[in-house]
Amino acid sequence: MSIHHSTRGKPPRRSRAPRRATAPAAVGTALALLLAACGGGGGGGGEQSDADFNEGETTVVNPSDQTGGTLRYAVSSDFDSPDPGNTYYAYSWNFSRYYARTLLTYVGAPGEEGVELQPDLAEEMPESNDDATEWTVKLKKGLKYEDGSEIVAEDVKYAIARSNFGSQALPNGPKYFQELLADSEEYEGPYAEDNEPLAGFDGIETPDDHTLVFHLNTSFSEFPYVLIQPQTAPVPAEVDRGEQYQTRVLSSGPYKFDGDYRPGVSLNLERNEEWDASTDPTRKALPDRIEVQLGVDQNEIDQRLVNGELDVDLGGAGVGPAMKGTLITDEAQRHNVDNPQTNTLRYVNVNTVIEPLDDKACREAILFAADRDALQRAWGGDTGGDVASQIMPSALPGADPEMDLYPSPEGKGDLDKAREKLEECGHPDGFSTAIGARADRPSDVGTAEALQQALARVGIETEIKQYPSDSYTNTQAGSPDFVHDNDLGLTVYGWAPDWASGYGFMSKILDGDAIQQAGNVNVSEIDDEQINTWFDEVVAITDADERADIYSRIDERAMEEAAILPAVFERTVLYRPTSLTNVYYHAGYSMYDYMSLGTTRD
Repeated sequence: MSIHHSTRGKPPRRSRAPRRATAPAAVGTALALLLAACGGGGGGGGEQSDADFNEGETTVVNPSDQTGGTLRYAVSSDFDSPDPGNTYYAYSWNFSRYYARTLLTYVGAPGEEGVELQPDLAEEMPESNDDATEWTVKLKKGLKYEDGSEIVAEDVKYAIARSNFGSQALPNGPKYFQELLADSEEYEGPYAEDNEPLAGFDGIETPDDHTLVFHLNTSFSEFPYVLIQPQTAPVPAEVDRGEQYQTRVLSSGPYKFDGDYRPGVSLNLERNEEWDASTDPTRKALPDRIEVQLGVDQNEIDQRLVNGELDVDLGGAGVGPAMKGTLITDEAQRHNVDNPQTNTLRYVNVNTVIEPLDDKACREAILFAADRDALQRAWGGDTGGDVASQIMPSALPGADPEMDLYPSPEGKGDLDKAREKLEECGHPDGFSTAIGARADRPSDVGTAEALQQALARVGIETEIKQYPSDSYTNTQAGSPDFVHDNDLGLTVYGWAPDWASGYGFMSKILDGDAIQQAGNVNVSEIDDEQINTWFDEVVAITDADERADIYSRIDERAMEEAAILPAVFERTVLYRPTSLTNVYYHAGYSMYDYMSLGTTRD
């Protein structure tokens, strides 16, 4: 997810705080750890179903309009934050739609239709001027929060301000608006002392209660995709409490918080009677209640899904290794399983700043020494993912599945070539570094272990350091200072596109201007002048084929710089209990569409 400040023409490079020479999901796509929970009963996965294996990838399984009941979620860690303005986990973006409406949203449908856009809070799709530097959005009239007050344009403007501007801006999530909006460079954010919250924030005009006009510092033809972000969910200034707002978010959607969010424990939702279904194109709002248990061991989640004691694994990354093989091979269970190919890349960041990895040849040695078969096995073999040799998923325009700059004989790595590169970077006997991984994600840890064993064959010694997922993106892998202090030359990561283009996939993880001191997702800290220039130029190009060509060049250049070691393009093994209705894989979120789900249980 990135873009840049400018006055006119090509955006200038932003200056950065000095960095020591020796550092958030997507995610579009990251998950996590903690402890256990309790179960319910009924609706077990052992019941017979008319659905077929992987039917949910392309069709709606168990369609139903039945309302009522409680939909039960669990996750192995926690939200990075349930505050829509302070989240970057893909499952948080998906789940927050229960209580947070955005300007635009994806169409609720399986297949390619799921990445198309439609209005949500907006009355119609945005209109732009001729050069795509000004975009106007009209809000629907009569929309209300849970307290009955009206949703107005200034609330959306304030929500964008709190998550993008000022030294106290919310740390999680992308900063597209900060980078894109014109006339806002001096704006210190709504939390600045002795300041009216929106004084000086001129990048967005609100000429009336139902109109927003976005003024951009450069042409940007893909801007409507930015408007699906949870950061556009409205927040009245008078209810905001900064990072503590997550405790009780004011709902604009069909559900509201039932009590406070309890970090590491639970988040429960009940119906919001002020929500008007006639204004909402995508939320079915079938259950009466939604309950989320946090910090449940992944193996326990998997078992409870199969036993019918849970409905959905909130994380959306599929069952763990222990259950994966069982479900795929058990004919009595396969009818409840989907195995879709996602647009998620599982990979290892190779830091370009930490010594000796600041030498490209040392980074190349790692890519040549990697055992691709072992990395794929860490993700469950063929059912877990397809071996990746480039960065962009093949479904995105400009992706080149034939790209392979580090050929791996029989998938085991090229050790001779790796040793040549070690000689070239002055470390013929190898070197040492650390590998960071999320402790609660078995496949992440397995990836680290597979890489550790492969690198040891050429004398590269590594220590695996494990961290909880709920802080990994922000304060460990996502903190350059932490990365440097702990010698995390390698970090296991995952990424899904913020939207379905090379820009939506690569800009936040490869653009030098995306590097930030907290919540950083350019974890390799690649800051390549050519890549940066291409990202600057592509935003003004209206021809889709021309943009795709530049995205292909960015992918190849980043691989030449050995800043990322691709592992697999993920396939998830998702389990759907027979009591779960309206189930399908949503390409926009790379998991089930949570807004469509219902239950046949009482």
